[in-house]
Amino acid sequence: MSNTPDIAAADPIPECPRCQKPMPLCICDSVTPIEKSRLGLLILQHPQEQDRALGTARLLARHFADATVRVGLSWPSLSKALGRPVENASHWAVLYLGSARAADLEAEGEIVALNRKGEVAENQRGILGKLEGIVLLDGTWSQAKALWWRNPWMLKCQRVILNPAHPSRYGRLRKEPRKDGLSTIEAAATILAGLERRPDIAETLNASFERLLTRYREVQAEMPELAPKPAAKGRRDFRRRKRA
Repeated sequence: MSNTPDIAAADPIPECPRCQKPMPLCICDSVTPIEKSRLGLLILQHPQEQDRALGTARLLARHFADATVRVGLSWPSLSKALGRPVENASHWAVLYLGSARAADLEAEGEIVALNRKGEVAENQRGILGKLEGIVLLDGTWSQAKALWWRNPWMLKCQRVILNPAHPSRYGRLRKEPRKDGLSTIEAAATILAGLERRPDIAETLNASFERLLTRYREVQAEMPELAPKPAAKGRRDFRRRKRA
């Protein structure tokens, strides 16, 4: 007797080698490169981050020729994580995961630099103006917090928080309990456009995110097995800076 199953296993859906999304969800062909960005961009992704459908880290990196995406838990230094020497880590900002909220601190502007005590730093213009790059942590809240604690070199970086003018475009696809909860690509759009004074960066990145969400909704309706509904309560994006 043959052991061949009556129903052949379905062929795996091919994955885009660039954004690593299933091909029906890929929008790489519509990505507009952002030229002459002054700031470096380092995205550290937790290895267990599984949101291939709505994740935005690699889509974000596709817009920049020199953006770096690293998947892992820890690196000895910023230089090792970035893959090139960095003279002064304090000239790189990391989106802070503490409990500080811009609204509670009565901070002005969409980008706020903090001191080591989690308070609004003095000389905001001077601190933000000297930054050379941005570090973003990609994953759920617990995953991003693990990255934070496993990489003590981040304490040498400048801590910043965001005070976005608008809530995340995720809408009902991913519920955010706080107004400052943003996707990775939205966080990058806010901080890069603000620091470089280039609204075109925010327009380009947010437009790509909108296209991703539109494609996701289309695929979710046609192929629910490929684009399942967002995770149940408890899934948290790292931008939600929960009280420790």
